Amino acid sequence: MATILVVEDERMIRDMLLRFLEMNGYQTITAANGEQALNQARSAQPNLILMDMRLPVIDGWEATQQLKADPATRAIPVIALTAYAMTDDREHALAVGCDDYETKPIQFPKLLVKIKTFLEQANPTDTAS
Repeated sequence: MATILVVEDERMIRDMLLRFLEMNGYQTITAANGEQALNQARSAQPNLILMDMRLPVIDGWEATQQLKADPATRAIPVIALTAYAMTDDREHALAVGCDDYETKPIQFPKLLVKIKTFLEQANPTDTAS
């Protein structure tokens, strides 16, 4: 079973994501800021990270850059979750190392397809759910 790190500082959104992911067969771990995200990613080595970009302590942009610069976490796919919906914001997310980008409010069926696609690409013999 794949493990997904959910990085979201707003508790209601984080809880909604956790329920959705767990109902779809994923294990979850959480972080409420970028510093916690870095620590969780390094220690737990999740299969995928859902990264809010507007975070306290270290924002999602910087946290993603650090994850992608670290050989231990570089290969973990990161999907940016953000209320920033402008084209430049998408390009910025991809430039700092995010593998994909999803705007809020989250369209859960669309997000699930992206998650499954990344997990299948990472390990074609072990689909997460």
